[in-house]
Amino acid sequence: MLKYNYEKGHLNDIAAAKIKELTAELEGTDKFDPVEKIQNGFAQFKKEIYEKNPDLFGELAKGQSPKFLVFACSDSRVCPSHILNFQPGEAFIVRNIANMVPPFCKTRYSGVGAAIEYAVLNLKVENIVVIGHSCCGGIKGLMSCTDDDNTASDFIENWVKIGAPAKAKVKAESHHLDFTEQCTSLEKEAVNVSLGNLLTYPFVRDAVAKKTVSVKGGHYDFVKGTFELWNLDFGLSPPLTV
Repeated sequence: MLKYNYEKGHLNDIAAAKIKELTAELEGTDKFDPVEKIQNGFAQFKKEIYEKNPDLFGELAKGQSPKFLVFACSDSRVCPSHILNFQPGEAFIVRNIANMVPPFCKTRYSGVGAAIEYAVLNLKVENIVVIGHSCCGGIKGLMSCTDDDNTASDFIENWVKIGAPAKAKVKAESHHLDFTEQCTSLEKEAVNVSLGNLLTYPFVRDAVAKKTVSVKGGHYDFVKGTFELWNLDFGLSPPLTV
């Protein structure tokens, strides 16, 4: 009897260990390891890009001279370097919720202002592009939030309300459309508001007037696989020289 109980207990231990082993294997198969992802990603980049372009990275070590300043959304689906095939050193990129460019303000939006100032005055970029995109959560949030001062979030609603003039225009001109269609219109109209806001920065306005910088709007639709690019004619005259 004692021998039977011992053997039975031993078999139970083996079965429990096997179940534990199988469970660990299954969990290991599905478990995401962020450290491994980062390490493998860098290893692939170094092997396939860095080590195959020594001249490029040698020049980049001396400094950067990008042709583009790009405003894009933080959305994980719309990385501008992938969409537009920018190579290292080609684009100075600012990403935020709903790809907004706020109006000039030395205190409230100093982070964005610093990026624009550095790109235009120090890096001498020749093109500024603001890119909206399909299915933008920030734009949906702007379309959904109330017009009063009550907010349901600490940061998001106040931020996306930078595009409030675009929302007002869409509501006035596209009130007959459903919510989704209005959001699509707002994705593009908010870009135009951001282009206008760029001109509130004196150094941008001056560069646009002198035609040393061009300003463009864009929209990437990852559902349809399309990209639109447009200009706005601000009709600016070069500043008078005395």
